[in-house]
Formats: sequence, structure tokens, C-alpha cells
Amino acid sequence: MEKLTNGCLVEINETGTSLRYRPGIIICGSGLVHDCGSSRSIGYFLEVLVLLALFAKRPLSITLRGITNDHVDPSIDTWRTVSLPLLRRAAGLDEAAAGSLELKVVRRGARPGGGGEVQLRVPLVRALPLVSMSDEGMVKRVRGIAYSMRVPPQNANRMVDAARGVLNQLLADVYIFTDAAAGPAAGNSPGYGITLVAETTSGCLISAEAAATTGSKDAAGSAAGDEPLVVAEDIGRAAAQLLLDEVARGGVTDGTHQGLLLLLAALGPEEMNQVRLGPLTPYAVHTLRHIRDFLNVQFNMRTEQQSGTIFLSCIGAGLKNINRKVT
Repeated sequence: MEKLTNGCLVEINETGTSLRYRPGIIICGSGLVHDCGSSRSIGYFLEVLVLLALFAKRPLSITLRGITNDHVDPSIDTWRTVSLPLLRRAAGLDEAAAGSLELKVVRRGARPGGGGEVQLRVPLVRALPLVSMSDEGMVKRVRGIAYSMRVPPQNANRMVDAARGVLNQLLADVYIFTDAAAGPAAGNSPGYGITLVAETTSGCLISAEAAATTGSKDAAGSAAGDEPLVVAEDIGRAAAQLLLDEVARGGVTDGTHQGLLLLLAALGPEEMNQVRLGPLTPYAVHTLRHIRDFLNVQFNMRTEQQSGTIFLSCIGAGLKNINRKVT
């Protein structure tokens, strides 16, 4: 926050039990670098970073270093293929602005050693447009990427074969790319995984992913650094099954992006914003509570019995970027 803003104040008491934060003006800019550490992946930081940068004084260009792929947070592949297109659509970015919303993968990094690096560019907006996404459509094709780091590249092909074995029974148009990183581009730890994206006839994107890393955490939350990697075929089948589960849930986006879409609707104009989602995830429920507490925006929910989906509508907060002139 100190790198992105000007005039913010962070105070932590001597015992470390309370924190006082005074926000500053969102500046952003270019040439910024931040190390995201090894406790959470880069995807954990991107949601807040992108939303803040949209309302900044200068366009954001930042280099983030750390873990790019794990099983806890959305990977950079999910952000590149689903999250950013969702932002382009919901934020109403034109062709020129949409091209400047970009996430480039320089190096991959798995848990626990990390070593990955990505470059993020975010344009500015004056205000967010009306969000109205209620047509989920039917799945017409599936795309994906299978990646590997510091392991034999055959693991990526094995994940592709396992995922296609599940998906081709239901759909013929399935194409999954492979990315076998090696050398400096592979980060500091071994790992592999796969990200799948289903595209519907209405342009909605639904994603699912699975990853195997040596720094996984067990149910108790303790780090197991010597835990062996899961078999590649199991990762491919797990990702395919997760994608089918997300499609069965319904809605215009998957469970991972429910909170992001609800936040975009809450920040929208003071008109009726409406989205259609599947059963709400715990993260989406917490996001709704934060929206109510901080933005004073409440959603009206209506369940469609036939499909089991939920229509959520709200009057947006009408947030505007005070740094952009009205044209």
C-alpha cells in the first residue's frame, strides 16, 4: 500500500495486537517492484491491486515476484485467461484500454521456494459501467494450459491426456497447451499443474485448476516441505472434474471469481446492477459482508428454483476516479 499510495499511515502497537491505517491518495505509476513473499501466491495480491489501480492517478506498471502457481490461491494462468477478460468486460474497457490491461509471465515459481516473476499493467477508468450479466449460456469449448517446473516435461503431457480423457466424453472441442519451464524460468521449486477454462455461447468464462507442489499444507495448516508430488494423471483428472462441477453449479462465472464480480457490481453506478451466480462460496459471503460494512451497499437475492442459480442485484456505490477529468 505504501508503494501504491501517497500519504498513507500504518501504525502497529508494541504488542502487535492492533493496527491503525490511514489511507492516502492512490498514485500507482510505473517501475514499481514488490516481493510477495512465500506465504501466499501472487494471485492473492492481484485482486486488490487491480481494483485499486483502476482508480489511481497514473496507470500502473509493476513487477511482482514470488509464487505464481499453487493449490491455495488463483494462479497467474487463471488471472491471465479468466480474471482479466472478466475485468475488461465488467469495466467496459475499450479496445485501446483493454490492450493495456495485461499480465505477462516472465518466470514461474512453485511453492515453497517461489522464484516466479510477472509484470502487470493496469489502465485507468473514470467510473465503472453498469454490470448486467445474467445469461450464462451453454459450454461450447474448453481451453487450458498444463505447466511444469523443474520436473520432466512429460508430466505436462500426462496431465493433458488425463484431462482430455474426462472432457472428450462430453465435448469434442478441447485443446490444452503445454508449458514446460526449465532453467531460470522454472523458479526455485519443482511442481506442475493444469488450468482449464470453459467458454460459453454467451461469452462467459468458467475456470478450474489443480496443482501439485512440494510445499503443500496439510489439513492442520503445517508446512510439509518433503511431501511428494501427486501423480500427474490424478492432477489432470481432478482439474477436469472440478471444471465439470463448476459448470454444474451454474452462473456467469465460477466460484473463484464470485467475490470479484460482486465487488465490481457494488462499485458500479447508482443504478440496478445484476449478476447471476451459482451457490455462493464462503469467500463470496464474506465479500458481501465487507461490501455492506464499507460501501453501505446491500444485495437483493432471488433464487431460480429450476437451475438453482441466484440472481443478485444492487444499487451501486457510484465510485468515481477523482483524478480523471470528465469528457
